[in-house]
Amino acid sequence: MTWTTAERYRSYKSYSEDEKTKLRALAKKSPWRSTFHIEPETGLLNDPNGFSFFNGKWHLFYQHFPFGAVHGLKSWVHLTSSDLVHFEASGLVIYPDTRFDNAGAYSGSALPMGDTLFLMYTGNHRDEHWVRIPYQLGAVVDQKNQVTKCPEPLIYPDFSQTTDHFRDPQLFRVQNQVFLLIGAQTVDKEGKIKVYRAENDALTAWEDLGFLNFSDEKMGYMIECPNLVFVDGRSVLIFCPQGLSQAVCEYKNIYPNLFVIADEFSVSTDNRLIGAGPLQNLDDGFDCYATQAFNAPDGSAYAISWLGLPDTAYETDRFGVQGALSMVKKLSVKDGKLYQTPVEAMKKLRYNERKIQLSDEGIKTDNVFELEFKLEKGTSQTLSVLTDEKNDAALRLQIDSTQLVLTRNYEKRVSHVKIEKMNIFIDKSIFEIFINDGEKVLSGRVFPNENQHLIKSEHPLTIKMWELKK
Repeated sequence: MTWTTAERYRSYKSYSEDEKTKLRALAKKSPWRSTFHIEPETGLLNDPNGFSFFNGKWHLFYQHFPFGAVHGLKSWVHLTSSDLVHFEASGLVIYPDTRFDNAGAYSGSALPMGDTLFLMYTGNHRDEHWVRIPYQLGAVVDQKNQVTKCPEPLIYPDFSQTTDHFRDPQLFRVQNQVFLLIGAQTVDKEGKIKVYRAENDALTAWEDLGFLNFSDEKMGYMIECPNLVFVDGRSVLIFCPQGLSQAVCEYKNIYPNLFVIADEFSVSTDNRLIGAGPLQNLDDGFDCYATQAFNAPDGSAYAISWLGLPDTAYETDRFGVQGALSMVKKLSVKDGKLYQTPVEAMKKLRYNERKIQLSDEGIKTDNVFELEFKLEKGTSQTLSVLTDEKNDAALRLQIDSTQLVLTRNYEKRVSHVKIEKMNIFIDKSIFEIFINDGEKVLSGRVFPNENQHLIKSEHPLTIKMWELKK
């Protein structure tokens, strides 16, 4: 089905209950619904937003178009959790219902402010000629999780500096001051990140500090989803450049999700990330984008990603549903490397632990499991996951001591790392692979057929395996 602009931006109120019921029934027919990942009931899920801790709960929002597997008129869904594994959805809480966000509530972030949670997001406004004007908007969540929008934009676009591609505000604190990053395209069509500092405690007035300095390279034509978090004494910038030259950083997906580790964030030194290291891919897999990270009250840093990509179709589209979020990952820096590990509470999903001698005969699974193994020094191995009796595998891992070559159907991704240990999570149509307890991560979507439910190894391999519950 080809969606027209009018269909994508049809008002929510115009959908009948019968239409909504049919959408839910169609989505339930998908054979690839996950067990422990966040997915939309219907329609499209993309960027995670507003990741935060407030009022004794973890809060998370995601961008959502409820009526089809396309990017249409966006809203926000709100979820809460007590353990960063089990999330309870409270439904749509930010609708595109004002003149400032009449064409969509785009991505943003959250910051606790006293007894409220302050949200900031990009309002996608379109005028009568369909010209876009991006407004940076605010909203307040109270103790009862009720959301009230601020009546006027907090930041208006300055078209002398940036184009209409100006979005994804991220709030964060440094030394009792509140700062803001916004992804931007300059008037010269370069990807940049704008920096602001709050001028009042209400976060309704902002000082423009200019652009963030973190690399001498040109960051393509646009930067989306900038995040700055503080991890083990280092400043880590996570962002999504579009149109980035492969000479600057090699990547295989349509757009990369990158990070930079720096020594310090300083606004007194020309908005600079001091001691910024090289650009690196956050995830070496097929589908990871729009990662949002934040620092919890105890200083720990957590991240969650959209397991999808812009301008990409997926097998679930025919069921009117698309998109999922990754597991929450705790961030750490060890020996100058960024590690991403599943939160400790993920272990509570494990049951029926088995130690298995895997071989080319294979074992049968229900495609919801975690397996763990160690690679002996100097050895190599080929692991077929989600495979059938003929060894036609949806995922194949060719492993040696220096790299992993991951094949999904006919596509390949390579992760260069000395491999000692690997944990593989499979959730129906989602995989997340952690090498050496998160030194490297490969994530993505995969859509096995009804016969692909075996695991096989080319050579005998001792694995530890758990089934995973909801």
